[in-house]
Amino acid sequence: MNEFIYTRLSQSNMAKEAFAKESSQKVLQLAEEIVSTFNNGGKVLIFGNGGSAADAQHVAAEFVNRFLLNRRPLPAIALSTDTSILTAIGNDFSYEMIFTKQIQALGKPEDLAWGLTTSGTSPNVVQALAEAKEIGLTTVALTGGTITPKDGVHPHCDMVLNVPSNYTPRIQEAHLWIEHLVCEIVEKMMFGRWGDE
Repeated sequence: MNEFIYTRLSQSNMAKEAFAKESSQKVLQLAEEIVSTFNNGGKVLIFGNGGSAADAQHVAAEFVNRFLLNRRPLPAIALSTDTSILTAIGNDFSYEMIFTKQIQALGKPEDLAWGLTTSGTSPNVVQALAEAKEIGLTTVALTGGTITPKDGVHPHCDMVLNVPSNYTPRIQEAHLWIEHLVCEIVEKMMFGRWGDE
């Protein structure tokens, strides 16, 4: 059993290291985009399904409340949290529209739409990012797997951060690590210090 645990740890670390090798600069670029969004009076709209929905709530909470610094709240909304909205749209229209209609209702050109999808092809995330792009929001996706630049979220995104793994648990573990990095870098950029200083 110990060998199993260390094997999974090694796989998780390998997914993060592969991402860092390919895309560390994109983490900084995303943090810069989010800081620009906040400084220009915009908000971050975050969305995804299942574990990615939980991540969306987690990241929104880090911005609105705090990550490591006691500082002013930052405007972020997880579009996966209002069960009345989600079930009304799903029932009256379709599950594929649950994020799109919220983007239509809440999204402004000064905002940033951040879609989370381990596959990079979740239809409701792809559709919401396409709508956000049409409205004029900055569009970002956090993905995994091996989708090509012509597929899934790619055509609708200003930036895609992809974890190069095909194993969903390892992608999700890397996503949380990336999300925490972004939150910490945003706080440093906006408030001038790291949380452990």
